Amino acid sequence: MQFFQKTLALKAKRRGFHLITDEIIYAIPELNILRTGLLQVFIQHTSASLTINENADPTVRMDFETWFNKTVEENDPNYTHNDEGADDMPAHLKTSLLDTSLIIPIKDGQLALGTWQGIYLCEHRNFGGNRNIMLTAWGV
Repeated sequence: MQFFQKTLALKAKRRGFHLITDEIIYAIPELNILRTGLLQVFIQHTSASLTINENADPTVRMDFETWFNKTVEENDPNYTHNDEGADDMPAHLKTSLLDTSLIIPIKDGQLALGTWQGIYLCEHRNFGGNRNIMLTAWGV
């Protein structure tokens, strides 16, 4: 069994849902060595998350943003954690609704994603800044 680990540093992106599949694949070329394995994708932040969903139609990502903003509203007077702005606590809640880690199968040196699946960076802050993603691949 072989293990590979890299950190992918993403430049700041605007608030929303962004496809990052290609950036992940580019960041860990050792995937090509593995016939069978797993890739863990872990974001080292509490106000941004990861998910897998539709990679073809960009309106899906827009609708995700709309739904999350309606479901977890800003400026809720019941939030006490708001030192960093109105988007701070909602960003933490949105991250918890999604996740900070994904496990994706590797088959014949490639991510075994479905035809229409892509990996999203879910940026929940208006000005979230740069994001670090730890990539760990293992297999044979």
